[in-house]
Amino acid sequence: MKAYRLLTGEDSSIFCHKVTEALAKGWALHGDPAYAFDPVAGKMRCAQAVVKEVEAEYDPAMKLGAL
Repeated sequence: MKAYRLLTGEDSSIFCHKVTEALAKGWALHGDPAYAFDPVAGKMRCAQAVVKEVEAEYDPAMKLGAL
């Protein structure tokens, strides 16, 4: 099964570490990152999709971050 996650966060080193951690755990980048201004918070937000092939059947209760 191919698992999919969309990592999101404020434009900071914390977001970069979140993506780096996913890559270190075997996830692969999927597509280009997105970058947008959040007018309510007054901050830039980032998003990056990642995918990973796993030996599991899909279950909506699965914790994708633990794969």
